[in-house]
Amino acid sequence: MTQTASRGQLAAAISNAIVGIHSKHYGKGPTKAKTYLIDDSIVCVMQDVFTTVERTLIDQGKGDLVREVRTTFQYTMRDEFIEAIAAIVGRRARAFMSQIDCGADIAIEFFLLDSELPEITSDGNAPG
Repeated sequence: MTQTASRGQLAAAISNAIVGIHSKHYGKGPTKAKTYLIDDSIVCVMQDVFTTVERTLIDQGKGDLVREVRTTFQYTMRDEFIEAIAAIVGRRARAFMSQIDCGADIAIEFFLLDSELPEITSDGNAPG
């Protein structure tokens, strides 16, 4: 992760970016978000994530439908989530997973980062 920003600043920037993507595409973002940076993993936990329509469907026993639509959407937007993380931490995610809990009104975005980018020598090649 970048040396110029603290872990707390990186976590806050990631939370803001993920909430922004949710707000932009769902018309509503989560009311709470906290990001955890653990080795090569990033976990963003969001609360109060469902729209009024989704909450109505969940209340009517249609949580599986909400999960299916959300999962399909999240993976459709995969590149946008991965690019947002790369722009903040300077590393690409090699894995992205998204999950919701209808009863708890919580969503999790998980990213597993690639190894550190190789150092580039003056001739434009990786050393070794």
